[in-house]
Amino acid sequence: MTLLALDASGPRAGLAVLAAEGATLGRWSAPLQPGLIETLPLLLREAVAEHVPTNLAVCTGPGSFTGLRTSIALAQGFAAALGLPLRGIPAADAYAQGLTFAGRALWVVLRARRGRLFLLRAGQAEAWADTALPMPARPIALAGDEAPLAAAILAARGADVLLSDARRADPAWVGRAALAEIAAKRAPAPPLPLYLEPPEAKLPAAGLRPPPG
Repeated sequence: MTLLALDASGPRAGLAVLAAEGATLGRWSAPLQPGLIETLPLLLREAVAEHVPTNLAVCTGPGSFTGLRTSIALAQGFAAALGLPLRGIPAADAYAQGLTFAGRALWVVLRARRGRLFLLRAGQAEAWADTALPMPARPIALAGDEAPLAAAILAARGADVLLSDARRADPAWVGRAALAEIAAKRAPAPPLPLYLEPPEAKLPAAGLRPPPG
């Protein structure tokens, strides 16, 4: 078995191909902007030219609205075309596969938008204001692109925090989370994007223009 994992939830899109035992056979990445819709299929083509996957996994977020839509749609189309099983993997599960800290719970803090953060902990994802992060009840380790900000806020309140150097997820972690599900004989979760915040785009106050006559 060979598994192909996609993740475009963060600032970069990434693919990884893993062997059945979890070894990473290859990695490919590109920035989300500009041109992710054009770039990601090229990365996929390059990956499958070297390794033929029998299973697929895609990160379902939370994260970049455009990145999630693009990567999930590509994974769904590829899986349907080849008849391959596809698993949706939450970002919380991916980070949990990649990072462990003895005696500390893992908190992943990601930028949602200005003034808002995504907090991944205990397998769950939540949205919080920057200034309203909850206090941990036990020692924690922090990862994610806004981990330094969270560490400063929580340490100032007296929390026991360890700041890791992990700022973004590795697509191989998505793959290992999927392999763990397969080993446990868990049914695949549908690859649906996890949106915790409403979209920032809003309809014009005067409504949409009427269709041309």
